[in-house]
Order: sequence, then C-alpha cells, then structure tokens
Amino acid sequence: MNFGEILKGKEEEGKEKHVPEIEIIRGHGKANADFVRVVVGKEVPHPNTVEHHIEWVELYGITKKGQTIDFGRMNFEPVHTEPVGTFHVNNIDDFKAFCALEYCNIHGVWQNCIEV
Repeated sequence: MNFGEILKGKEEEGKEKHVPEIEIIRGHGKANADFVRVVVGKEVPHPNTVEHHIEWVELYGITKKGQTIDFGRMNFEPVHTEPVGTFHVNNIDDFKAFCALEYCNIHGVWQNCIEV
C-alpha cells in the first residue's frame, strides 16, 4: 500500500467538509507578521462532537529550492475547540506552496495544497 492511497481530497468531499482550507495572512499586526491558517469546515462546519470530530491539522511548506518544511501539528479536543490552526511563517516569500493534512476520527486523513 502507498501512503497516498489513504489521503482524500476534494474529489471525495461529501456534505461534511473535510478538505483543509489554506489561507495566507500577510503583514498582520504591529510586527507585520505573516501567517498561514488552516481551517476545516470553513463554509460548512464539520461536526465537533466526541463521536465525530477533527483531531488534528498539520502544515507543510515547499520552498522555492524544493525543500519540505514541517511547520507542525495542532491537536484539537472535541466540543471545546474548533479545527482552525494558525502557523507563524518567517520568510513566506521563500515558499512556492503550502500543503495541509487533517484527520477526522471517522473519515480519515484529508489533504489540500495551494501554490503561492
């Protein structure tokens, strides 16, 4: 089995929104900081119950030189948190793409990538 075989994307999307949306936020606040935000269920909220919820999101960046950077994982507790992760990214212009993964405890691992 290939790891790619377990990843789901927009093609498999149903009424519940699982595909992680990736947003670039440039020049935020007094520090003029850049962020990448990953949101699951932006337009149609994903259930957030103990029985059915998003457990985590991860963010990866691909630099213009082809290096993959792991920005980390944010874990979520059902009921008490929403599946939104914000990652501070230094030198955002050094990146050509960002990819996010998320895990739904019922429907598995979902992916999305954007080019910058």
